[in-house]
Amino acid sequence: MLDLHQGVFARHQLNMDELKEESLKNVDEAEIEEKTVVGEIKEEQEDEEEDDEEALPHSEFLDIFEEGLALMVQDPLLCDLPIQVTLEEVNSQVALEYGQAMTVRVCKADEEVMPIVVVQSATVLDLKKAICRYMELKQQREGGVKHISWKYVWRSFHMVFNGEKLEDDKRKLKDYGIKNRDEVTFLKNLRRK
Repeated sequence: MLDLHQGVFARHQLNMDELKEESLKNVDEAEIEEKTVVGEIKEEQEDEEEDDEEALPHSEFLDIFEEGLALMVQDPLLCDLPIQVTLEEVNSQVALEYGQAMTVRVCKADEEVMPIVVVQSATVLDLKKAICRYMELKQQREGGVKHISWKYVWRSFHMVFNGEKLEDDKRKLKDYGIKNRDEVTFLKNLRRK
């Protein structure tokens, strides 16, 4: 009976030793796996730090962007655009080429002609907004007057096409008969007595 107990004990001891070895292997594998993951994270952080060191400062990025934009503006399709072109101006020029927009030539009293680009279905209000945007961009580029009171401008001036005053802001330019490259005159309102 003692031999039987010793045999069971010995098997039990062997099972315990195997379990210990198995546990040690699992712990070792877990530690190795953890060290690998930690190592990978450290490598990623080091790579990110290197990328940050290689990142361009904002001013250099702008210089590169403006150089690319200058090259793009040399394209025959976009050659009418200024060097400091905006995305809005590029989109307008592309829309013109595809026939989705039209140029309305707005003639001021000093005989300056403003080429204003609007969509084909534009209203008088859209034309007024486009004139405002055109003047803002022109002032930014030339360093002119800082502020224009457009409320005053639209109260003091009106636009005329073929002798007809463009009064209704909601009316489409097509309804007035305005098409691509037509001229609209910008006139001062006469005071009524």
